[in-house]
Amino acid sequence: MAATGTNTTTTTSGRNVAAELAYLTRVLKAPSLAASIDRLAERARAESWTHEEFLAACLQREVAARESHGGEARIRFARFPARKALEDFDYDHQRSLKREVIAHLGALDFVTAKDNVVFLGPPGTGKTHLSIGLGIRACQAGHRVAFATAAQWVARLADAHAAGTLQGELIKLSRIPVLIVDEVGYIPFEPEAANLFFQLVSSRYERASLIVTSNKPFGKAHMFA
Repeated sequence: MAATGTNTTTTTSGRNVAAELAYLTRVLKAPSLAASIDRLAERARAESWTHEEFLAACLQREVAARESHGGEARIRFARFPARKALEDFDYDHQRSLKREVIAHLGALDFVTAKDNVVFLGPPGTGKTHLSIGLGIRACQAGHRVAFATAAQWVARLADAHAAGTLQGELIKLSRIPVLIVDEVGYIPFEPEAANLFFQLVSSRYERASLIVTSNKPFGKAHMFA
């Protein structure tokens, strides 16, 4: 008779199934599956799953765990200044914002289309919250994201320019599907800084998405259209 639980680890053929599973999940680097396989096996026996159903459940558990872990890794890579979810946005505080617009953006079609998103408004209206919320949603959906203020992006590009690696830096950044540029217009750009920033924007045109927040009216933010 085959093993029916974690206390019985061998079969009539003498195989130590628990040890084999521990070894195989370790080689496959599937710790989440290793931790849940006994519970899945018990449920499979109780509900008379087919072998295919049991295998699918095991694979689904590991895929879900890897997607979750991958999302957390991408969130750390993005360097968000805080963790903000779209679901936590206070629409009562900002009544002029339409929920359906944010819901549409939250579907992330703009990332696939390589379009840009611009949030404009005075300080305290939740622009950064929304940009982070979209960024986290993108991370969880499998997209790489990078967050920085406009001043920080310009400083990074200025360092690359001084080192003679500006084009390489722009190419590297263009491979990140979503860049978030926070606080455009809070500090006026000098001509050289403005030129570097323009190169960042133009290098991503129809290649990858930007999410921009600014306190400037739309007419003064036309460069991001």
